[in-house]
Amino acid sequence: MTHPYQNPELSVSERVEDLLSRMTVEEKVGQMVQLPAHDQEHVDNLESMNVGSYLHCTADQPQRLQERAAKTRLGIPLIFGIDAIHGHCFEDGATVFPTQLSASCSWDKDLMERMGRVTAFETRASGQHWTFSPVLCVGRDPRWGRVDETYGEDPWLIGELAAATITGYQGNDFKSDHSILACAKHYVGYGETLGGRDSYEADTSRRKLLSLFLPPFEKAVKQANCATLMTGYQSIDGEPCTTNSWLLKTVAKENWGLDGFIVTDWNNVGSLHDKQGVAATYKEASYKALLGGNDMMMTTPEFYQSAIDLVNEGVIDIALIEDSARRILEAKFKLGLFDENRFSSLENKQKLGSDEAWELSLEASRKSLVLLKNDNILPLSQTETKKVLVVGPNADDVIALLGDWSFGSMQAEAVNKYFHQDKTTTPLAGLQQLSEQFGFDVEYVKGADCLDANFEQLAQAKEAAKQADVVIACVGDTLKQNGEFHDRANLDLSGYQNELIDAVCESGTPVVGVLVASKPLTVPKMVEQCAAIVSTFNAGCKGGQALAELLFGLYNPSGKLTISFPHHVGQVPVYYNKYKGWHALLEAELDNQERYIDMPESPLFAFGEGLSYTQYAYSDLTLMNPMLSAGEDLKFSVTITNTGSIDGVEIVQAYFNDLFSSVTTEIKNLRAYERVELKAGESKVVEMTIKFDDLALINSALERVVEPGAFELMVGSSSKDADLMKANFEVTA
Repeated sequence: MTHPYQNPELSVSERVEDLLSRMTVEEKVGQMVQLPAHDQEHVDNLESMNVGSYLHCTADQPQRLQERAAKTRLGIPLIFGIDAIHGHCFEDGATVFPTQLSASCSWDKDLMERMGRVTAFETRASGQHWTFSPVLCVGRDPRWGRVDETYGEDPWLIGELAAATITGYQGNDFKSDHSILACAKHYVGYGETLGGRDSYEADTSRRKLLSLFLPPFEKAVKQANCATLMTGYQSIDGEPCTTNSWLLKTVAKENWGLDGFIVTDWNNVGSLHDKQGVAATYKEASYKALLGGNDMMMTTPEFYQSAIDLVNEGVIDIALIEDSARRILEAKFKLGLFDENRFSSLENKQKLGSDEAWELSLEASRKSLVLLKNDNILPLSQTETKKVLVVGPNADDVIALLGDWSFGSMQAEAVNKYFHQDKTTTPLAGLQQLSEQFGFDVEYVKGADCLDANFEQLAQAKEAAKQADVVIACVGDTLKQNGEFHDRANLDLSGYQNELIDAVCESGTPVVGVLVASKPLTVPKMVEQCAAIVSTFNAGCKGGQALAELLFGLYNPSGKLTISFPHHVGQVPVYYNKYKGWHALLEAELDNQERYIDMPESPLFAFGEGLSYTQYAYSDLTLMNPMLSAGEDLKFSVTITNTGSIDGVEIVQAYFNDLFSSVTTEIKNLRAYERVELKAGESKVVEMTIKFDDLALINSALERVVEPGAFELMVGSSSKDADLMKANFEVTA
């Protein structure tokens, strides 16, 4: 007999309501349970707990579990989630992209969307339906271990890049082979925890949440229709995100109209009891999580029986359970899991890691590299360079290049450097490949490790440097120094990497410093010593090839930082959109003193900063409408000229400052940018727009308003004042 919910001709809502009417309390609660597939006990409980979802299924697990689910009383399919964070990295044959922090330095929304589309296809082909990505946390404290997962420090840019990524993941039709559910995380303020400690208390106000941390998520939901949100681990002002009904219900579901569902992070419900201590029992924790507005509980098996008991005892209204189950079932119907898409396509799985996908990975690596210093040494001469010495612990380390959330990481539960090995080009390998083309010799002396000393190799590196034309020093951090549970109090180069830089610089041979790292590190001495500095962050499998090509001028670098570098950890935070300091301003006016008596106020490298092999001149900043009425977008133009001899891409950035307002505001905020291609000698008039609503602030009454008065527009090549042209405009009452 066929029931209405099994009829694909009916609407999703009709099918969901029919199915709900046939489900028991146990089956409805079961839809809210997500269990880890690597634990056999949880796999065995599929039928007895009516499990609705599993995460981190590998190999043929999705097929086998889905076959079992099809044989249950109502045949409700499972939905599988996985951390496809920068590509479907937990599948050896799939394409790996740069990490979010690395890729964000491209400032390329189209690139984000295309990477998302490839990830969606490869994830779906592997039997998964849902990625726990993108990360919308704001990376304002580089001590935090998960900075590499963010799009950097600016909330507005995070929202722009995340929305493009989500569009790539989800596409226009969830039933498509190129579509998976996106999950914006960690909701919200997770990166703002005290001292940069992962999953700790976040000391932030509701106004700060509305001003800085919620806007990227709002854009993800309203603009990109993100299917799911994931709650953060931490508490805000003593209240865990998991129980915060204002965040989950009022803001996300009611104000933004989220029609998808909210999933907790790993065992958030259990942690209310055994870590955060706000619930005396798992049953009380389940009660609070339900009232908070969570729909799916990740890896808290105790929730299943607790929720059933709460309903049967009349403590929880079954309507609350049904609302969550409805949201989850709607997603399953939209994905086609009740129909033709219950099982993955073997034919599609054979298409993982296509040539086109890897070419896109290489494009992403090229666009993500940032040239931070260049004393006329780069690009290296393709004809005159005869010997290149490569040193450093990250010169030939696949895992360092790939970064977190790939094989080798804690979450993969397998430390195996051979995964993705055949598709990965390290910096050393990239230079060796080019040596065959240009006829130079490459010598490699590791010289130092990130964590240990090797004095013999330090001496070898110093001697080898004397015989080379140039030294490429690839330093940074290791996987043991970043990611979950790996926060750092010291951001200096670890081990004997500084000694390695000293040794090769003492040779008199020019040194190009390459930072292969998960975050901004404090490297002022290295910057002073080296003739050039390139930041790659974790540039993915093709990062080494992209770096070698950059060094020898096969393409012109265009990347710009999305996160600032401090001189010293004591200078943190150094994000660009800070507030005016009263004493700092007075001291600067009186005797040119900075905020710290022993440290510059400005960062080592600023947000938006990045060099090119050509030069760009800005001129003729023109405002089309310097007097704005309510609701009117600001329109302006600027002329950009490539004054050099090489074609290039300039990332034009536009900031604004609300000069006088009812509450204190940041000194500048990014609100528009354009990637502009310019041939050598070419000029272009770049027309830009700042939306009226993007001029808003959150006032003391927690209202989002654009206040009338004087504003300042700043347009240029980075967030640094010296790089910005300025003009005033006004919002009329």
